[in-house]
Amino acid sequence: MRIGHVLAARAMVRHCPEPESWLDVGTGDADFPQVARAYFPYTSFDGLDPTPRVLRARVVERVEEAIVGRLTDRHVTARVRERYDVVSLFQYLERVADPRAELRAALGALRPGGHLLVDVADPRRLVPVHPVGLGAELVAQGCTVLTGARGHRVIARKDASAP
Repeated sequence: MRIGHVLAARAMVRHCPEPESWLDVGTGDADFPQVARAYFPYTSFDGLDPTPRVLRARVVERVEEAIVGRLTDRHVTARVRERYDVVSLFQYLERVADPRAELRAALGALRPGGHLLVDVADPRRLVPVHPVGLGAELVAQGCTVLTGARGHRVIARKDASAP
């Protein structure tokens, strides 16, 4: 996964070169923030994970803030509302019961004009999200898809008019 993290960070540099704040969802031990810090040295990385692994990541300073839970948990939704310039989801949507709700919550955590980075191992597993694909779902939710509309990695920008 490390090479995937490097490629994702490089792809984000082209679209959002200096984000102030970034939430990595499903971060676990915060492997992605650790890799991405080389490309975004001035960015504040926070991590969200349903397991206490994110707390250990905070202790070893891979993330600045550790949040235990899911994006759709009420206490999490309120805490992260329109707080981040970038939200990343690495192979997260495939592991949740309601990917569409998690995607909406991820967009809710973004500031207007913020960027969403979604990486999925198998885009076909997300058919319940949108029958045409993840890119179409993001457009339907008020985003502009910048790269990878039908691929494994999608980068989208939340439009200012999006809810």
